[in-house]
Amino acid sequence: MRSFCIAGLAALWIGTTCQTAEAATTLEQVKARGMINCGTSQGVPGYSAPDDKGKWTGFDTDFCRALAAAIFDDPEKARYVPLSSKDRLLALQSGEIDVLARTTTWSSSRDTTLGVQFTAVNFFDGQGFMVRKSLGVKSAKELAGATVCVGQGTTNELNLADFTRTSGVKINILTFSDPPETNKAYDTGRCDVITTDRSQLVANRLTYAKPDDHVLLPETISKEPLGPWVRKNDDQWFTLVRWTVFAMLTAEELGVTQANVDEMKKSPSPDVRRLLGVEGQIGEQFGVAPDWVARIVRHVGNYGESFERHLGPNTRVGLDRGLNKLWNQGGLQYAPPLR
Repeated sequence: MRSFCIAGLAALWIGTTCQTAEAATTLEQVKARGMINCGTSQGVPGYSAPDDKGKWTGFDTDFCRALAAAIFDDPEKARYVPLSSKDRLLALQSGEIDVLARTTTWSSSRDTTLGVQFTAVNFFDGQGFMVRKSLGVKSAKELAGATVCVGQGTTNELNLADFTRTSGVKINILTFSDPPETNKAYDTGRCDVITTDRSQLVANRLTYAKPDDHVLLPETISKEPLGPWVRKNDDQWFTLVRWTVFAMLTAEELGVTQANVDEMKKSPSPDVRRLLGVEGQIGEQFGVAPDWVARIVRHVGNYGESFERHLGPNTRVGLDRGLNKLWNQGGLQYAPPLR
């Protein structure tokens, strides 16, 4: 429920007239529509990209599938809206999408000035540089005089400017409005270097004409905490989106997988029983069914399963978990208690 007041000069004589208007929450709108509108990338291998049949798949796409599973018990009830870097937050602000799941860094300016809100980190990353092996460069400190491709209006552009100031390395910068254009410019030789989040550099290399001709430099010049975004002033939706991330992490920590989720409902562990809705009323608190986490794991898997399926060492992307290991395995991924 949202309230608003009409006040003016007349209010000096007759007082302020207040009216109350009912406004449907995002979760109510999603349930009525029967579908989640999910903002995604324009195509980043391993994160979100259409396959040869046009079906969107990837680590970020899995999050939208998990949210749809939690709400509808059907991971396919998600519509994917590919968005450029410059349009992604505007689309969320305007209501074109319900949640932004594509790689978007959590920063103070985005969290305070744009009417949107970060929920939880589902991927810890950092910005790096990729160059052609033929350039003979071993470090970003050797890039003086090089031309660097970077996305316009991104944290990557700001980080690159900071890097040049602090390192004293003078470079030429070319900016582009969206990732496909940036990658094409680099792959066709308009730039000597491309810079963005390290995981994306590795993923995008797969799309180049000669992937093996490119190498990632060792430097990481920023912190890039990534995760889903929502509009501000809708606490219920914010909470559900946030705890969907935590639910997938908790499932991995407790050993609940796609293969054993139904058997694990018989577990004597209070933590497992609360997670899977056998005990307690956690689902009700979020506006979904008691078995919402069981739905997520059954249809999509836990955090580790999603990571390994789309980004892990046995995929084309071939990423190590690194900082994205669970906290009890030497990483940073840590979910608050679900109770």
